[in-house]
Amino acid sequence: MKVRDVMHKGAVSVKGSDSLKSVAKKMRRRDIGAIPVKKKGRLVGMITDRDLVCRVLAKGGNTKKLTAGDVMTEKAISCRADDNIEAAVRTMETKKIRRLPVLDSSRKLVGMVSLGDISHRNGATATTELLRAVTKHHVR
Repeated sequence: MKVRDVMHKGAVSVKGSDSLKSVAKKMRRRDIGAIPVKKKGRLVGMITDRDLVCRVLAKGGNTKKLTAGDVMTEKAISCRADDNIEAAVRTMETKKIRRLPVLDSSRKLVGMVSLGDISHRNGATATTELLRAVTKHHVR
């Protein structure tokens, strides 16, 4: 099975110059926790709800002056639409991430794949292994 078979097509994205307020509103409106950041149609980073809390609010950052580009994780980890699901799972496991932007062959953003997307299409064993790997640092 390929990533394109399980991904959410047409990912919502923001620009690096977008305000944090507009990013947060988009997350709330779409009920999503991660948004790719694009520049000239290309993926340049990711911003998550956790980034907003830990990188801005907890550090007392100025939410009115900071932008998505100031807070995003640069060099976002991604996968290709034509990758096998197993490759995406390995990436998620090794990088301990729950969501991957999906790029086409020309490196254009075409969707997102999440741990939830994969769990709905794979067996319980594969899902359990992925969940354990991604959340390993939370286990005491």
